[in-house]
Amino acid sequence: MAGDTYSFGEYELDMARYQLRRSGEPVHVEPRALDLLQYLIEHRDRVVSKNELLDKVWGDRFVSEAALTTGLRTARIAVGDTGRHQRLIRTVHRRGYQFAASVTVTRAGDPADPGPEPAAYPIRPAPAPARSVVAGETSGADRQVVRFCRADDGTRIAYATVGSGPPLLKAANWMTHLDLEWTTPVWSHWLNGLARDRQLVRYDERGCGLSDWDVPSFSFDDWVDDLDTVVEAVGLDRFPLLGVSQGGAVAVAYAVRRPERVSRLILAGAYARGRQVRARNQAEQDEAALDLNLARVGWAHQDPSFLGVFASQFLPEGTPEELEDFISFQRRTTSAANGVRFLEEFARIDVSDIAHRVQCPTLILHCRDDLRVPTSQASELATLIPDSQLVLLDSRNHLLTASEPAWPEFLAQIDAFLTD
Repeated sequence: MAGDTYSFGEYELDMARYQLRRSGEPVHVEPRALDLLQYLIEHRDRVVSKNELLDKVWGDRFVSEAALTTGLRTARIAVGDTGRHQRLIRTVHRRGYQFAASVTVTRAGDPADPGPEPAAYPIRPAPAPARSVVAGETSGADRQVVRFCRADDGTRIAYATVGSGPPLLKAANWMTHLDLEWTTPVWSHWLNGLARDRQLVRYDERGCGLSDWDVPSFSFDDWVDDLDTVVEAVGLDRFPLLGVSQGGAVAVAYAVRRPERVSRLILAGAYARGRQVRARNQAEQDEAALDLNLARVGWAHQDPSFLGVFASQFLPEGTPEELEDFISFQRRTTSAANGVRFLEEFARIDVSDIAHRVQCPTLILHCRDDLRVPTSQASELATLIPDSQLVLLDSRNHLLTASEPAWPEFLAQIDAFLTD
């Protein structure tokens, strides 16, 4: 019921505030997944069919079952559940789903209920008008606008905008896909979190996603040029720029090239020098060469064992579902040949000789025990960039997941930095 609060374990779903809390602290959840969780809790006395969930949660918008699968996965992550354990949200084979935990309900207006206060996260917007089918649709995908521009060499680059407010431009990074990112638990919470109260602009780099895969050139300079092309196409004047992983080096190079454009720089899990460049001795050079050779073989043959090991470097604390989804996402975003080309170019990245020329305030966020990119790389960036601050987050993941405590801290650091 609207306005009620549902308590289960250490969680509270407060519908007056449209907010999920864990031990009193807000948990960021995509609006559609929150609606899904509310409906299952309110009808916890029975099994709810797929068709009923699609009708009640998505209304008159016709979407595929992939949207429901994504919503359920997101809801489970938000409450510390998984598709394997199903402690809270149970799948009943061929019948539907049921919320299985014990729930205490505080009715709206009860003396124990102090009434609504300002929400920690924005109240959901009114439903968008009905539109055509979108496979894997989620709360942000139905507001996303995808357009295309062309680089000087003719390569078609896809870019997208979502949300409203001041802009935040995200440089492209390893394996992006403007459409599929909304359906994966690896990236969907990033998009919704970064687009909250602002307009998020992002693009697929050449060679992957919705951008051209067969391209005439495939270099670091091309990536910086493509970022410049997107800025011109969107019509951005001055804006904050976010770079994740190797996208951080692209963002640094762009900030040096266009200091009048970049107001603030955010680097997450970034590095100044690729693995081959930063190898300090023969042993590290051999390790870098071995890593690249394994990547060539693994990508060329789409070997599941290699892709699994590779995924675990990005998400060592990921659930089996997240790792499986990450592997599937990689296969769908680019060709095997391009996957190898990306990794070869990443290993040769070096912006250590220009990073000192970044003129804007810079926030460097890095997971303390990142297995893919060592913390020493974050420290190097903080040393090189004059007006920078380094914040270490408690995680082993290279890409933060929605369920770990470091994720809301990551968003809070960005929010504070951009409003400072």
